[in-house]
Amino acid sequence: MDPEVPEISRQHKRQPRRRLSRGMYILPSLFTTANIAFGYYAILQITHATVADSWHFDNSAKAIGFAVLFDGLDGRIARMTGTSSDFGRELDSLADVITFGVAPALLAWTWGFRQLPTSLGDLYTKLVQFGAIASFLFLMAGASRLARFNISSNPQPSNPGRPGKKYFVGMPIPAGAGVIAAVVHFSSGDPIASWWTALTWMLMVVAVGYLMVSTWRFYSFKDIDFRSRQPFRLVLLFGLLFAAIRFYSQWVLFLIALLYVFSGVFWRLKWIFRRKGNPPPPPTEAPQIS
Repeated sequence: MDPEVPEISRQHKRQPRRRLSRGMYILPSLFTTANIAFGYYAILQITHATVADSWHFDNSAKAIGFAVLFDGLDGRIARMTGTSSDFGRELDSLADVITFGVAPALLAWTWGFRQLPTSLGDLYTKLVQFGAIASFLFLMAGASRLARFNISSNPQPSNPGRPGKKYFVGMPIPAGAGVIAAVVHFSSGDPIASWWTALTWMLMVVAVGYLMVSTWRFYSFKDIDFRSRQPFRLVLLFGLLFAAIRFYSQWVLFLIALLYVFSGVFWRLKWIFRRKGNPPPPPTEAPQIS
């Protein structure tokens, strides 16, 4: 018997498995493509809202919300199926800049400043200009956060407490975009009509941008393994959460966004007070040599 025959047969047996593995790479890329599609749709809805009804702003916010969901799924599916690749990571970063950078920045400016009453006069012009600057800062903060994350092989929070994969270094850009979208959705898309509300909105947009480039830690939810058995309470909690979002999406998403923002602030304040309560020991003097 030819000794090469078994080796050839084994190669033929392994070939379909290799093809299947290569074909699986398209699965997370499909979710990333959906992420880009929702971002493009959000931008289209913003342009419609400027010439038509304001409910298009709400559609834009909903599109960003669905994109957040798909963005969380593509990375998790890639890890579960073992189909992570450099191409997928780069495509995901580019998608995040479009969907969670450009779209929410444009939404924040158009909804919060561009639609203000022109009867405000010079104040209207100033708010529109400063609002554009604040929205640009949000966009730059999100892009910088992505760039920092891409070049960091193992980013760690600077504050103590068990860092690692359980926490993000700075607020992730999908969460920042989710805060913008949650506020717009909470108002049903009705644009801001008073100058003091627009000023508050400006400060909020800048604050969210700062949290994205900060070294404050935010929970990543990566320690939840959906492949392993989970307690029934967790399954019931997810079911109740989905039902609440389905029937009371405005309030529930708004509260979730605020809680996530304040969670990072809480961890930072806790670290500050812990450091003040435990000051470092004074330096010891070196013995003098006579």
